[in-house]
Amino acid sequence: MYQSIDGFADHLEYELNSLGSCGREACWSILGGPLYAANINTSAANGIFWYRNRWLEPFIVEFDSINHAADALRAIQRNWAQTPAACFRRAALIGKKLPPISAKPKAFPWTLPQTPMGAWALLDEHTMIASARCTSPFPSGMPRFAETRHAPSRAYLKLWEALTLCRAWPGPGSVCLDAGASPGGWTWALSQLGAEVTAVDRAELEGEAASAAKRFIKHDAFTLTPGDIGSVDWLFCDAACYPGRLYRWIETWLESGLCKNFICTIKMQGVPGREGSEPDFETPRLFAAVRESRVVHLYHNKHELTWIKLAADSTQS
Repeated sequence: MYQSIDGFADHLEYELNSLGSCGREACWSILGGPLYAANINTSAANGIFWYRNRWLEPFIVEFDSINHAADALRAIQRNWAQTPAACFRRAALIGKKLPPISAKPKAFPWTLPQTPMGAWALLDEHTMIASARCTSPFPSGMPRFAETRHAPSRAYLKLWEALTLCRAWPGPGSVCLDAGASPGGWTWALSQLGAEVTAVDRAELEGEAASAAKRFIKHDAFTLTPGDIGSVDWLFCDAACYPGRLYRWIETWLESGLCKNFICTIKMQGVPGREGSEPDFETPRLFAAVRESRVVHLYHNKHELTWIKLAADSTQS
């Protein structure tokens, strides 16, 4: 089951429909967008990205009382996050019977707990749909970080989210490339971890990011080759560019062997169904096909996806 993203249910619909007979079977109305049930095999699921959370083992519970519903979930595991759908007051009363989940914003770096985070929603007064296993470790797929005013942009939040999902991040002395760095949100965030950042952009860095970079190169990052930069531990890119151009540039880095850890934003363009302006749904699948990598839509992403490739020996949290 796929929990859609507010504003991008049409993208998920497109991906499910593109699978033909493996596509959407049913959906339920929930806040933030529909929840889709679909019969998708594992290989096909690797090409679906536009969802907030994927419910891996959904099941239906029919219950007589609030206690009965809460007991059914507690008997399986501790952590459950509600997805608002129907009967909101009744759902709130069930939620109060479950072990609490802290809503306090987390300071980064933050190590994810190993315990699973389940999801549930009421369909009516006596019917619940739930899944103990989900793809997102965050309650309802929504991480909450303690924000800062020091970064020149809020883009650092999606970097924090990606690194938290990786359970790894650059440490002191790690050599990082931030391609398309301006105004500098990612450069600033990486410097706070002690990383040595080479920032590349045609525009200058702003605020504290200007002093955070160890080296700044005023240049179009995509016209630089891996040999121009040299070996790095991590390559980061949040540049605004067409997905195909990013993919071709990343291919040169993969072939060079000069970097093993990548986190890159795939900026989508266009509108589904608008002739001549269709989003590029194929290039993200090319990224996802890269060995030992994945493509996800982060909670802090907008009309974009994030590609992550992590080496086994990366600096761990």
